[in-house]
This record gives sequence, structure tokens and C-alpha cells, in this order.
Amino acid sequence: MTQAPILQTDRLILRPHRAEDFPACRLLWNDPAVVRHIGGQPQDGQATWFRILRYAGMWSLLGYGMWALEDRASGALLGEAGLLSAARGIAELEDVPEAGWVLAPTGWGRGLATEAMRSVLHWADRHLDAPVTRCIIQSDHAASIRVATKSGFTHFADRMLGAAPIRLFERVRATGAEGGIDVPPSAFRDHAASAGSESP
Repeated sequence: MTQAPILQTDRLILRPHRAEDFPACRLLWNDPAVVRHIGGQPQDGQATWFRILRYAGMWSLLGYGMWALEDRASGALLGEAGLLSAARGIAELEDVPEAGWVLAPTGWGRGLATEAMRSVLHWADRHLDAPVTRCIIQSDHAASIRVATKSGFTHFADRMLGAAPIRLFERVRATGAEGGIDVPPSAFRDHAASAGSESP
């Protein structure tokens, strides 16, 4: 698979990133509130452009990657979610798809991160030969920890990423004819996260 397939949820379209997403992505990654738990440093235009190119490269080289999250009602870009490979030097993440999500402030508090990750993981269970997926979240980011838990992840280790303490979470691939994860629709409208796993 060389680019992200299009997935749909009740409120979102998960689609490949496009070159014309650059202005919205630049606003997203330059927002100090958004990156507070993702390295803490706003990214300039060049870094954001290289990020979009990396996303395309992951799909081409690995067969999985990140999706752009588009609001089905307005067409606005609300954030990103998906799976990645970041070569972080953390042994527990080697050769394992790493889940990640990030939302613009307009998407916070609406359960969109859980809704997006449910779709991502449902796809992964059917298309990836990966027994587990993992994610890392800064220890003080309670909202993203809730999203991870609702998405089927369990905490299994603590590490440091630079100067930041992080928690590692793991989700075992679903089995059976239905696959996916069983997250009730009511859970989607609880607390959502600004950002989850630290994107590359």
C-alpha cells in the first residue's frame, strides 16, 4: 500500500495528507498548546512540510502511516492520527507500529481522538501483520492516557524521552471475525486529547 486508504467515522474522514494541507498543518504544529506534550517546541514551516513528506514516505515504505483528520461536516482539517515508525532508540518500540494522534484546539473535548483511533486500529487489525501496537504518552498528559485506555491500550512500562518522563502502552491485536475494538459510542463524547504518542 503506497498511500493511506480513506476511512470514515460518524464525524470524520481519515484520508491521505495532501500538499494543500500545508497551511492548516503549519498552524497545527506551530501552536504551543498543541505541542505542549509533543516535544514542547512549536515547529516552523519547513519542519511541518518535511513532516508531511515523511507521512507519505511511511506509507510508501512501510505500508502504514498517518491520516489527516477531516471534519465531515465542514471539511476542515482537525488533526492527524495513525501509526508510525520513529526510530526513537526505545527498545520497546523497535519493529512495532506506534500509534499517535494530535488534534487542533477546535477538536478538543469532543471525543474525536478516540473516534479516529478506533478506526485506525480497526484497519490495522485487518491489514497489518503486527501482533501488538504501542504508544508513548507524557506521564502528565491525562487526556491522552484516557484516549489510549479507551482504545484498548494498557500501561506496561515507564521511560524517559529526553528530559520528559513517558509512559508506554500496548494493545494486543484483536482476533475473531469482527476484529477491531469495542468502544461504545458514548465514550467518543468524553474527554479527548490534544495529542497522544509523540509524532516523529
